[in-house]
Amino acid sequence: MTSRSRERSAATASAPSLQERANAEAVERICAAEPVLVDVRPAIEVVPGMTPETILTSGAPLEWDEYAGGQRAGIIGGALFEGLAEDAGDAEAKIRAGQIRVRPCQEHGCVGSLAGIYSASMPVFVVEDARRGNRGYCNLFEGVSPYRLNYGVYNEQVGENLRFLQEVVAPLLGQAVSLAGGVPLRPIIRRALHMGDELHSRNTAATLLFTRELFPALLELVGNRAGEVRKTFDYLKSSDYAFLRLSMASSKVAADAAHGVEGSSVVTAMAFNCRDFAVRVSGLGDHWFRGPLPTKFGAKLFEGYTENDIEFMGGESTINETVGLGGFAQAAAFALQDYQGGSAEKMVEANLAMYEIALAEHPEYRIPYLGFRGVPVGIDVHRVVATGITPLLDIGVAGKQGGQIGAGSYRAPLECFAAAVKEYARRYA
Repeated sequence: MTSRSRERSAATASAPSLQERANAEAVERICAAEPVLVDVRPAIEVVPGMTPETILTSGAPLEWDEYAGGQRAGIIGGALFEGLAEDAGDAEAKIRAGQIRVRPCQEHGCVGSLAGIYSASMPVFVVEDARRGNRGYCNLFEGVSPYRLNYGVYNEQVGENLRFLQEVVAPLLGQAVSLAGGVPLRPIIRRALHMGDELHSRNTAATLLFTRELFPALLELVGNRAGEVRKTFDYLKSSDYAFLRLSMASSKVAADAAHGVEGSSVVTAMAFNCRDFAVRVSGLGDHWFRGPLPTKFGAKLFEGYTENDIEFMGGESTINETVGLGGFAQAAAFALQDYQGGSAEKMVEANLAMYEIALAEHPEYRIPYLGFRGVPVGIDVHRVVATGITPLLDIGVAGKQGGQIGAGSYRAPLECFAAAVKEYARRYA
């Protein structure tokens, strides 16, 4: 071999592979995202492809007969709330006839909490990545009642709560956001991690920080609307979960920014419906790779409930784990011990394991207890399969009779990652 041939051979050996280059780009896009809340509007006005007859729901798509339990009840409830049907039987008939369209949230740029029900008139947060311009949408937290549409319940109280969001909270928040010129969410998330949140099961600090950002604008709106302003403040302060929907939309735009990078094996979405758990991978198009529902790592149920009462009815809030929050930042939120069980030691151990399946550490989202180490970001399907370590998910626990009955940490199934690795090998062999 000549010296020039040896130089070429050495250069080729040291050059990054397609996968390495693609993964570096995907991770950089996630970390560079700058989510900004720019508006609060009815879904029909801003969500791509939304129609008056469309109901969105969580997870990879299913046929209507495959939807069951609380997710099916939530879809029907959304149709009733929207006035698309007279009763449950009428809703079922119209869904079968195609007069009511049931579509996955992710196909429309939305991200769903639990059953993830969206209808045309429901208000949504509009979050835009200031770097790339892509948008993500999430509807508003329904309030402190354990009975919510996203937990598979629709009754008179749920309807009243949804109308309150429509008529009072959303219009006022939309005006306040406009007066503020938008609300950058990245600084709120960064600081909340330093104050005890992991931005999935705990959003206490983030909700307070967000309310503080809007406070001047809301004061400007008082005038003859003092009652509406007070009710909106009461809504924001009544639940620490108000910010969760904003963190979900923020994570959605960050993950979507990384999707579609040719050759990348980075996970860009994790979601489940009532039947299965599924992931999408940056370099493998919009196909969902499915596996069984997650297995419990640890959960704390509310008084009076047992494990026999647990039901999976969907959920896409795991988009937060996709970009390094939630279960990937548990060591930032030791207060979760009181809410979902476990111990500080187990939380740290579980958090450290997530670095084994991630490609990088976030430059701004950091965990104080770990010496301000960046949260693990960029889940690589190959690392998941090679180590057997699957993503840790902080999620709310739904009950078979509807409503929330607890919270806990769950493990994503290995099968969907293995299926993605197999397809990656076929496509990029």
